[in-house]
Amino acid sequence: MIGFHEFISEFNDALSRCESMAIFARCEIVYSGRAESQLLSGDRMLLIKSDKSMLIHQPTGSAPVNWMKEDSDYALDIEGDSLMLRVRNLPLKEYLDIKIEEIYSFSRQKLEDGQKIIITGSERDMSDMILENPELIEKGFKPLSREEHTKYGFIDVFGYDANNVLVVIEAKRYSADFKAVSQLRRYVEKVRKSKGLEKVRGILAAPQISANAEKMLHDFGFEYRKISPPKYMERFHKKQSNLNFFSDKKDSKNHD
Repeated sequence: MIGFHEFISEFNDALSRCESMAIFARCEIVYSGRAESQLLSGDRMLLIKSDKSMLIHQPTGSAPVNWMKEDSDYALDIEGDSLMLRVRNLPLKEYLDIKIEEIYSFSRQKLEDGQKIIITGSERDMSDMILENPELIEKGFKPLSREEHTKYGFIDVFGYDANNVLVVIEAKRYSADFKAVSQLRRYVEKVRKSKGLEKVRGILAAPQISANAEKMLHDFGFEYRKISPPKYMERFHKKQSNLNFFSDKKDSKNHD
């Protein structure tokens, strides 16, 4: 355990040096701002980042129970047997009062990280995968372009089937719902009107689709293709073997 006086000195020094801090403590929390909340005494993990944002976690769960945004102000005072940590973000009118009863551990570290996360398996990746592997949609499908612009947004993939019928494909990386079906319908109707075509096929590509959304899809005369987004960081996807081929092609391009 660490004493309150020692903690205050270390905390203020770390704050002035823009260091990140991790505090394990027993505390009580009162918040006022976007709403009002009170969390009675319990063991918590307090994380303060170099930008002076704060996250408070309980022992379980991935989401913080309380948080303060960057550029918050911090003040510490000993009040009786407790330590009061007051966090303020005046521009956002947010206030967090933490009554610390006991500090189990405290650590501080200057962290440097200028990297940005690289996300794979996005809907753009799905569109690229379909363009390079049109047989994922059906035999004879000939993609023309991706992200065709309309007044309602961008069509993910645009092409012709084996019978030379125009095909509009909407890709979703997660489960497709009513919103995805409605979006596809808007795209198809816009293409029919703008190109003066009576027949335009609509295909929704996603790893899965809800039963009600699939019924709505079929009611509109559209189709569903079960396609998962590519996972470039995996060498094999047991339920979609074509992805392994696609990943190998992607890798070979990167080394050319």
